[in-house]
Amino acid sequence: MSEEIVILMIGVSTFLGALGLLALIWAVKTGQFDDHSKFIDATRYDNEEDLRDAAMVAEKKEKYKKRRKDKAKKSYLPPD
Repeated sequence: MSEEIVILMIGVSTFLGALGLLALIWAVKTGQFDDHSKFIDATRYDNEEDLRDAAMVAEKKEKYKKRRKDKAKKSYLPPD
């Protein structure tokens, strides 16, 4: 590789890195990452029924995975 190409690659990568850094700083200053109501809403709308539903969904997923593993074991045929 020639020296000019390496210098060009370093210059372009430095420019793009600086552009990304400026975009990040702008986003933080303008509040793009702020979500003040996230935790408040999570506690406000979290009730016993939602927890039961989440546990039931997790249980169904486990049963499905177990059934799928058992089915995969039964359908295995060794090569002839």
